Amino acid sequence: MSRKIYISVFLLVVSAIILSACASEPVVETVVVTQEVVVTEQVEVIVTQEVVVTEEVEVIVEATPVAGRCAPMSLDEVETIKIGATLPQSAPGSVVGGLAMQTAFNIAVDEINSGGGILGKDVDVIFYDTASLPERGTAAMEYLITQECVAAVVGEYHSSAGVAMKEVSKKYHIPTVFAETWNDTITGVGYEEVFRIAPASSIVAAVDANYLEALGLEYVVIVTENSDYGIPAAEATTEQLAAKGIESDTFSADIGTQDFAPVIARIQAGETPEAVLVLLTGETSYNFEQQAAEAGLMPTAETICIANQVAINSEEFWTNVPDGNYCSFRKVGLVPSLANDVTLAFEEKYRERFDRFPESYALEAYDSLMLMANAIETAGSLDPDEIIAALEATDITLAQGRYHFPYGTQNPVPADQPDWMWHQWPDVAVLFLQYFEEGQSADDAAVVWPPQYQTHDTLLIPFGESP
Repeated sequence: MSRKIYISVFLLVVSAIILSACASEPVVETVVVTQEVVVTEQVEVIVTQEVVVTEEVEVIVEATPVAGRCAPMSLDEVETIKIGATLPQSAPGSVVGGLAMQTAFNIAVDEINSGGGILGKDVDVIFYDTASLPERGTAAMEYLITQECVAAVVGEYHSSAGVAMKEVSKKYHIPTVFAETWNDTITGVGYEEVFRIAPASSIVAAVDANYLEALGLEYVVIVTENSDYGIPAAEATTEQLAAKGIESDTFSADIGTQDFAPVIARIQAGETPEAVLVLLTGETSYNFEQQAAEAGLMPTAETICIANQVAINSEEFWTNVPDGNYCSFRKVGLVPSLANDVTLAFEEKYRERFDRFPESYALEAYDSLMLMANAIETAGSLDPDEIIAALEATDITLAQGRYHFPYGTQNPVPADQPDWMWHQWPDVAVLFLQYFEEGQSADDAAVVWPPQYQTHDTLLIPFGESP
């Protein structure tokens, strides 16, 4: 909705008696704009006699809200509603995760358009590959917003791209729902344009620490990546572990590292850890986990393997980590027993492409687009302010559960809550699963944490044993 701004334009109209007895020509000011702006003009004319007449005139002109942004404000201007979707489709990003997200987005688009679109308009999703790189995240947003003229943006897997993307979202005032970015600052900065339905790193770190404490561990090694996800996640986990009296050491590597022999040798040169927690993302995590297994670091009777969440892609995991039996792994999102009707309908379509229960990032991708579509429908407009207001008022059940955002412009984050609770969905499910048979499907893995979701009445299946 464009705003009307009322201004007072003071015309100094001077009546003067000139020797020729002719009246002076009127002063005419022409303001040519393409935006609704504040226009103030002062015109001073000096003549032989000064007679000043002041007159107030209301001027209304049209404006686009942000320079460079080309998204239309009116539905009458568009045949389709364009929404940008970012995801990793090339290394060093998680290509496996990106493919799952793209499949989920396409399912959502088909459902929206077959159901009549948004406000009677079809949705056109424009994909952009961020490859997990900050500069690609920035380029993605600039391109989608200034070239493709998208009305909103959804998706993204990696925090390293998301941290950069949020700044461009703010710059152009573009509503954005992040699907799978965990860095606390993404919502912690409090930008009105930015929402998140993945957990913040601090949420996950607390769950990790609770699980490791329940296992009775005293010393843990963290292996992380040098990224806007990995470093903050390791720091948050270290802090949470320390608060529970658990010692830890962190070892880091770049995204895309192929050879982890030096890192593994350094770990084995020190005290034997009771667990190794892998905070490397995507295919890089597979590299480390298999090399660690071959070196005898983990999983063993002495050292628990806690693999990265992409271990849930069982086919890819066993192909790349054939010695990974007895690894446990974190699962963000639902297990089949927690699925609702929306989840089950999505799962049926997802299994046509991948024969497995959808991963968290697939569910999040689907839900992020559905949330944005619902907000635009509710707003009845492409105006970003109205879309943001509709997102803040969200109350809808989708594949991961009931969505709501308790804190935002109408209800600021209180002093006793962390800053990252701004526009943060608070009800993310975080579980731990464990493989106990080689080649096992993730659907059959044991749920070991939290206790209320356990499928085998144990926190851990010991290495080499059967449940």
